[in-house]
Amino acid sequence: MDRSGARIACIVLGVWLFVSAFLLPYSGAQFTNTWAVGLAVVVFALAGIASVPARFLITLAAVWLFLSVWILPGASTGAKWNSALVAVLLFILSLAPGQSERPILPPARRVRA
Repeated sequence: MDRSGARIACIVLGVWLFVSAFLLPYSGAQFTNTWAVGLAVVVFALAGIASVPARFLITLAAVWLFLSVWILPGASTGAKWNSALVAVLLFILSLAPGQSERPILPPARRVRA
């Protein structure tokens, strides 16, 4: 996946998160949290395409989403799994560097025999 592809994947996951709040059995605080985080992820991902540091806002949103599965009431087991899995995927994708950015970790060097 190219580097801007990670932001596009985050947009897709954010849209899914927003829509899933209305499709899956979320209620109360979990319902509001799910659609709000989904919307925020879409905005952060769009900003991340233009401004490299904005991608770390997705990282923060993913951490909150993951923690909120256990903190906030109002979701079925399936809805909780949905949020947790989306959070993990968002976290991983948010760490992918942008187009004009070098990777966080240097590539592995080959050892000559």
